[in-house]
Amino acid sequence: MTRPSPGNGTVFEPATAEDIRIVSAQLGRPARGVAGIAARCACGKPTVVATQPRLDDGTPFPTLYYLTHPAATAAMSVLEAEGVMTEFNERLKADAALREAYAAAHEAYLADRATLGEVAEIDGISAGGMPDRVKCLHALAGHALAAGVGVNPIGDLALERSRWRTSVCECSDYDAAGDETAGAVTVDDTAPSTPEGER
Repeated sequence: MTRPSPGNGTVFEPATAEDIRIVSAQLGRPARGVAGIAARCACGKPTVVATQPRLDDGTPFPTLYYLTHPAATAAMSVLEAEGVMTEFNERLKADAALREAYAAAHEAYLADRATLGEVAEIDGISAGGMPDRVKCLHALAGHALAAGVGVNPIGDLALERSRWRTSVCECSDYDAAGDETAGAVTVDDTAPSTPEGER
């Protein structure tokens, strides 16, 4: 797993046309509002996208870090089906240090999203239930992958508990996928490549 480090004040790098094609194949629909790639698989394909806080159709979209990797999303779905969110919510109630770290993750998420602009309708709203409950492990894992270990403690716990591993590529053959890119957002794929850091 790699985290882009573009050095432009954000924690994501610009998406290329190939990234958008792969994300669209991962999602099974055209990618929308992609601002950049926030985390990549060990093989270099997108795992988490950073999404604009307002989509092209005007819809406010609070989920900055969107988990797109099919194996990672499936692993989070398994945890949710197993009732892990209930366990994590109980841990939040019982552990003051965990609550404090989770509240800090909420603030970090909002600060990251603010780099893309302010949207009044979602002011103060992050994702995944932050700052005081666990509502979506996909969103929390996406944040943990994008921000790195130690920023989102619940996202970190979900990734540790899941069967999915950042060090193992489980990517599909996205070249064999249908053309989900029809209608996808056009991006500038002339952006320079940037060094990637380890998660």
